[in-house]
Amino acid sequence: MKLRKVTALALTAAMTAAALSACSGGNSGGETATTAAAAEAETTAAADAGAEAETEAAPAADGEQVVINFFHRWPNDPKNTMFKNLIQEYMDENPNVTINMDCILNDEYKEKIRMVVSTDEVPDIFSSWSGTFAQEMIDSGNVSTLTDMFEEDTEWSGKIAKASIGGFTFDGEIYGVPWSQDGKAFFYNKKIFEENNLEVPTTWNDFIAVLDALQAAGYETPLVEGLMDNWAILHYLGTMNQRMLDPEVLAKDYDPATGEFTDPAYVDVLEKWQQLTSYMGDVCVAIDHETARNTYFATGEAPIMYLQFAEITLLEQSVPEDFEYGFFNFPAFEEGKGDPNALTGAPEGFMISNKTQYPEECRKFLKWLVSEKGGAALTTESGDLSSVDGAVDETNGLPAHLEAMEVINSASELAPWFDNACDAAVYTVYGQGAQAIAVGDETPESVMTMVQEAAASLH
Repeated sequence: MKLRKVTALALTAAMTAAALSACSGGNSGGETATTAAAAEAETTAAADAGAEAETEAAPAADGEQVVINFFHRWPNDPKNTMFKNLIQEYMDENPNVTINMDCILNDEYKEKIRMVVSTDEVPDIFSSWSGTFAQEMIDSGNVSTLTDMFEEDTEWSGKIAKASIGGFTFDGEIYGVPWSQDGKAFFYNKKIFEENNLEVPTTWNDFIAVLDALQAAGYETPLVEGLMDNWAILHYLGTMNQRMLDPEVLAKDYDPATGEFTDPAYVDVLEKWQQLTSYMGDVCVAIDHETARNTYFATGEAPIMYLQFAEITLLEQSVPEDFEYGFFNFPAFEEGKGDPNALTGAPEGFMISNKTQYPEECRKFLKWLVSEKGGAALTTESGDLSSVDGAVDETNGLPAHLEAMEVINSASELAPWFDNACDAAVYTVYGQGAQAIAVGDETPESVMTMVQEAAASLH
């Protein structure tokens, strides 16, 4: 895959400042508190203005005046402007509908939606991560099931990636409409691999052999990561646990009510993590993920990095014109009991409150938004991957986007991000412990003892 700049894709300077939403809603550093606060003030003012206009407006001639409160977590451009433009277009097409949009950034969004989802103030439509966060929203009792929406309009729902729908399916019922999808893979420097006659590894032992060969060829840091970012470490650990552990054991331990983390395979995973960090060099404990990507991988100093597909557009802004890279999934552990064809990643989407006065109008808007039109805007204007088949093609996506879509669609399943899969009390200790392993302050055994204690405190 030769990755060329695509002039048809309108990559603006604003995208450089756009924060990478690292799976759980973490901020990669591109977003500042000041810009977030300013954006929040702007969108809140817009919502207030919309509400005032709604109270003064007479019902449209073609039907009852409908007001939908829409809450999401993207207050910064390019996504904020993208949503504003899409919403305005929809309202122009549906003059009896007013959509009041409000948005705040990531962690603040998590806090606010958790507070309001169980109250009468829950928005009509709101964005949600999949996995345990979605389950938390559902447990409030105020989220509408959407199974019939998917079953009755298969022309629409049949274009949405099944793996993405699975992220919002609980006990056989669908509770969310996937909007974007993402995955995590090793990005590798094709030129360096070719120069050293290296093949893409498919097993753990093959991977270690590739890292050894790269070190022997003079690459002091064959694998780079910014270990200052806890979420980046959790991406590794979540994938490695998924590859190594029996799925039934993993499900039991990730459940706060039953988690024990006593299986010896967890120690094996941390030993392999310790082995990996030996290839990352001392610099990795002193840098963040963004620095690792832009300063080491994009320059060719480090040939391999574990990246999200959502980072493709950001990476393209940093690499030289002739830089070529490819992807490979996390290699299988020879002794692993998990599905080696799963891909770590998750969709994000939208939920509808079961308290809304206008359930059918909310569904109509989401069908319009999560479509080829909306999906194309998502990729063209923000660089994210749409969950809608046909929304991304050679006219609006980079070649890397198209290949990433193929990787996601060919995965047997999307394994949730670690910090969407288990309780914060567990993954926080896990991540901090893994950081300590990287600098030699803890051992795999001591970290698992702390994890076991954290898990036991939950039940």
